[in-house]
Amino acid sequence: MTVGLVVVSHSRKIAEGAVELAAQMAPDVRFYAVGGTDDGRIGTDLEKTIAAFEAGLGEAAGDGVVVLTDLGSAVMTAESAAEFCSEPDKVLLADAPLVEGLVAAAVATQGGALAAAAKAAAEAVRFGPERAFDGAAPAETPGRGEPAESGEFELINPMGMHARPAAKIAGGLAGLDVEATVNGVDGTSIMELMSLAVGKGGKLRVEAWGKDSSKAVDYVRRLVEEGFGEI
Repeated sequence: MTVGLVVVSHSRKIAEGAVELAAQMAPDVRFYAVGGTDDGRIGTDLEKTIAAFEAGLGEAAGDGVVVLTDLGSAVMTAESAAEFCSEPDKVLLADAPLVEGLVAAAVATQGGALAAAAKAAAEAVRFGPERAFDGAAPAETPGRGEPAESGEFELINPMGMHARPAAKIAGGLAGLDVEATVNGVDGTSIMELMSLAVGKGGKLRVEAWGKDSSKAVDYVRRLVEEGFGEI
């Protein structure tokens, strides 16, 4: 892995719990949980955050670290810590919900994404892929017309669509230049994918528009055929 993922929270338990969850879906990714103060109180700690950033930069083979935070002052602590790092330009703060964003970034990193793409995957959870990649609000999309590519695949994993498959689909699609839906919902939204509640034997219909349409459909096909690594 060339990217480290850092969680900066006011609570040690929240930071460690978020990492524990994301690690279930991305076992090869390096995570760094920073939470609470040295004396065990709720709060953030600048020195601990700097240490986590430096550990990530040193141990994750050098592409950079992506940072997820919980509340406003954690963002301020992370921004200050980045300024004191040896390589501040390699510390990327993602503007994304802590748990969903971390899971999406983790899945993208597990799949080989570099730091910028992992950050974009995290932010796609909140903003959608257009705004996550170019920083602008997505424009209105009047009728997309027929998809450039599509496919329908039968789920073979025992539990069907749940958190892990949803995270793998969303994380991978967020890293592509594509607009994709799965059974009509946003393919980059973990929560929308989980809401499908498709069980074993059910089908996922993928429709894609854009440059990477073929890659997107093939990516979901491979995940489904492999049982999302659960069989």
